[in-house]
Amino acid sequence: MTEPVATRAIAPFARAGVLTVAGLLAIPLLLTANRYGYFGDELYFLAAGRHLSWGYVDQPPLLPLLAKGMDALVPGSPLVLRIPAMLAMVAAAVLTALIARELGGRAKAQTVAAATFAVSTQFLGSGHYLATSTIDPFLWTFLLWLLVRWIRTRQDGPLVWAGVVTAFALYTKLLIGGFWVVAGIALLVCGPRELLRRPKLWLGAGIAVVALVPTLLWQATHGWPQLGMGAAISAEVAHTWGGRALFLPSALVVAGLPIGVVLLCYGLWRLLRAPWLREYRFLGWTALGLAALVLAVNGRSYYVAGMFGVCWAVAAVEIERRQASRWWRRLATWPVYVLTAVLVVPVALPVWPQEWLADHPSVPHQVFAFAEVGWPESARSVARAYGTLPGRGHTAVVTESYWQASALDYFGRDLGLPEPASPNRGYATLVTPPESATDVLYVGENPRLLTGFANVRPAGKIETGVPGASEGTPMWLATGRTEPWSTLWPRLVNTHT
Repeated sequence: MTEPVATRAIAPFARAGVLTVAGLLAIPLLLTANRYGYFGDELYFLAAGRHLSWGYVDQPPLLPLLAKGMDALVPGSPLVLRIPAMLAMVAAAVLTALIARELGGRAKAQTVAAATFAVSTQFLGSGHYLATSTIDPFLWTFLLWLLVRWIRTRQDGPLVWAGVVTAFALYTKLLIGGFWVVAGIALLVCGPRELLRRPKLWLGAGIAVVALVPTLLWQATHGWPQLGMGAAISAEVAHTWGGRALFLPSALVVAGLPIGVVLLCYGLWRLLRAPWLREYRFLGWTALGLAALVLAVNGRSYYVAGMFGVCWAVAAVEIERRQASRWWRRLATWPVYVLTAVLVVPVALPVWPQEWLADHPSVPHQVFAFAEVGWPESARSVARAYGTLPGRGHTAVVTESYWQASALDYFGRDLGLPEPASPNRGYATLVTPPESATDVLYVGENPRLLTGFANVRPAGKIETGVPGASEGTPMWLATGRTEPWSTLWPRLVNTHT
């Protein structure tokens, strides 16, 4: 044990600077929360929340439960649904400042650390919608603060709380398990190994494991579907995210240009090299190990974002201690943060008026238009097509995309639509068409996937009038089902995942 680390006094919390940054972060999140509509994944969480379970094909149950609870408070309000996301990002900015404080940072370092978090493309954008990629990094930042605090104080109370935070993280996304595996190896190699001998660390681990048992039992009884989802995400990354070649550039870009990516790299370098950070060095190797692991499995670049906060905190402290060169110190100044915010906000948040979207297809960031606009109109368009069918009593609605099914589930209930089904991703286990459904109104691009029907013919296209994900999506009427759903549905699931 290194005595100076354990006994170092820390500066007061920089309340004025850090809370000002937190307030400035909250303002654009609040102003844009109701700008468009629900994000596609948010609609899926709402649908999953109406089918509560201890587990799902693609995730643990915390997000569906949270979405269900927020929608019950104020139904139909994207702003209310997103309150946990906004609070998580604001809290994570404060926690990043607290990590800097534990490392010896005074007011400037704490404020710089929080500000760097606030102008990150990943975290500013994550505060806009409820998702695992929002809640999970917040919990990682919380966990890292607890570990950094233990290293400074050697008081074991934070280790029990680390187990509690890990339990919540496991119920959000199982990725935190990878953190502990890599961190454990890094601790064995470069210390402090004393952490692994602390009984309260293992008490916390026991809490996390016991809490996860219901989800593990669900996965076991359903054939461990999340393992297959990992392969599906890997294939998706390879085909639509640029694969491994773009992993590192993407991970750096989401840190926030220019200040976020620069301080991320500098902080990681100092975490690995600075003598005074020897006790914390395992966190730098953990960050690198996780990046290598995610790259190996062809995962998404933002899976490593939970490690950003500690790197930014280290960089901020080094700058405040004047250990950094003058160039680094000049970079972490308010004009650069203003410039970063100007560059990042239009990309990370839907600041553009919705009425501009159709006439300005080149404005950034069209992902919000694509993923948040047109869902109610889509449901009305499908309902009109469904209403013209002569055999509605034995016609199911099936969609190619889980987003589309989620939207029809949320907005179509009052339009006379039956509960939709989709063989895509996690939605496949939520709803299965009833055996009485001999026909299907299929919403999707590829009718060749509809094997098991005597006839498939066009049934129109979705018309929303806005440039969203559903605009122009074809519909098909499949009639004369030739095999039972118990045989047909698993085959559809395999081709849609």
